[in-house]
Amino acid sequence: MIYTMPLTRRTRSSFVVSMVLVGLCASSVQSQDAPVGGPNIAIRAARLIDGTGRPPFSNAVILIEGERIRAVGRDLAIPSNATVIDLGSATVLPGLIDLHTHITTEFSSQADGALRASHVDAAIMAPTYARRTLEAGFTTIRDLGAPEFVDVALRDAINRGDIPGPRILAATLPIGATGGHSDVSGLSPYVELHEFSGVADGEAEIRRMVRTLVKRGADVIKTTATAGAMSEEESVDAAQYTQAELDALVEEAAMWDRRVAAHAHGAEGIKRAVRAGVTSIEHGTFLDEEAARLMVEHGTYLVKDSFEDRWFLERAPEWGYPQIIIDKLAMIVDGHEGAFRLAVKHGVKIAFGTDAGLVHHGENAKQFRDYIAWDMGPMDAILTATRNAADVLGWSDRVGAIAPGLYADIIAVEGDPLDDLTELERVTFVMKNGVVYKRP
Repeated sequence: MIYTMPLTRRTRSSFVVSMVLVGLCASSVQSQDAPVGGPNIAIRAARLIDGTGRPPFSNAVILIEGERIRAVGRDLAIPSNATVIDLGSATVLPGLIDLHTHITTEFSSQADGALRASHVDAAIMAPTYARRTLEAGFTTIRDLGAPEFVDVALRDAINRGDIPGPRILAATLPIGATGGHSDVSGLSPYVELHEFSGVADGEAEIRRMVRTLVKRGADVIKTTATAGAMSEEESVDAAQYTQAELDALVEEAAMWDRRVAAHAHGAEGIKRAVRAGVTSIEHGTFLDEEAARLMVEHGTYLVKDSFEDRWFLERAPEWGYPQIIIDKLAMIVDGHEGAFRLAVKHGVKIAFGTDAGLVHHGENAKQFRDYIAWDMGPMDAILTATRNAADVLGWSDRVGAIAPGLYADIIAVEGDPLDDLTELERVTFVMKNGVVYKRP
C-alpha cells in the first residue's frame, strides 16, 4: 500500500517563524517523490547490524506495523498482506542519531552573516537542512542552539508531517554568562541585535531562564560552561559559570524533567559541569585525567565532535574570519585527538555528535572518519550513534536499535560498514517511523 503524506497549511499570525516553515511545506514535499509507508511492511536485506553491539547476521527480515518494529530475525516468515521492500545485498542499520547539531544554520564564507541575516533566513533554510540530514541517514537529532526558537517551529512542523526531517529534540537558546560563548562578543557596545538571548547570570536568573526555555518548547537544556572558538572572548577554554550556578541550572532542569548538555572545552569547566550532574559534555577538547575520572564516576557521556573544526579551520582565513577565531580553532583542532584517546583510556562513554552547521548538513557521517583514525573499532563507532546516543537522550526504548517495539527508523548502505565505515556516508535507503523517505 502507498500512502501520500498530507500537505497542510497552518499559520500563526503571532509567530512568523512558524508561518515561514509551514508556508514552505508544499514545495518541500512535492519537490521529491512522496514518502511511502503502510501498516504492514517487510524489509529484507543481506545483513543486519542492530545497533546493540550484537554480531550482525545475514538474511535479515524486519517486520513493521505502522510506525513500530514488530519482529526482527533471520528468514522470518512474511505475512501475505505485507508490502515487501527487498534491499538485496545491502546492510541495514538503525537510523543514526546526531547529538550535536545546529539544524537551522550553516556557517559560510559570509563571516559577518549575523549582521546580514535574520531568524527569517534561518527559517527559510531550515527545511532544506532537515531534509539533507534525514536523507543522510540521521533520523533523530538533538539541536543544541538556534535563533528565535526556529528549531521548535521546525520540530513541530516535522512532527505534524508538514515537511520531512529527522526527529528533533530542541534546546532553543543556549544558556551562558554575560560576555561568554553564548553572548555576542566583539561588537561595538553601540550595536544592538534585537533577538531573544539565553544570557543569564547568577542562580536566580539561570533558574528563570531554564523555566523560560521549557515554556517556549525546549526538550533539552544546553549551557556553555566554558569559552569557545566561534566567539570573540579572549579564552577558548576558561570556565564561565561557577559551580553554584551550574548546580542551580542542572537542578532546575531536572525539576522540569529536562537533561542538560554542557558545551565545555576546558578541563575546569568540564569538572564543574560533571559535578553538577549534566548528562553530556560537548566537545571536551582539553579533557584531563581528573576530568576523565569524574566523567566515569558520574556516568557522564562525552559527545565528541572534531571533523567540522578541521574542515572549518581550512576555510576560515579565506572567508575573512577574525584572527582570534582562527587561532582558537587551531588550538581546538590540536586538542581533539588527545582528548578522545584519554577518554577511551579511562572508559568514558562516548556518543556521536558533529556540530553540524559548522560543517554542511548532510555530511554528518564524516565524523566517523576521526573515530576510526584514532583506533576506535567500526562496531564501537556505530554504537556511538545508535545505542549510546539513544541512552544520552533517555530514549533507548524508542530509537537507536532495530528491535521489536522501537520506532521503525531503518537505513541501508550497499556495502558492509564493518569493513569500510565510510559506507555510512553513502546511505541509499532511509525509513523513519515506518515511512520511506529515500530508496535505491
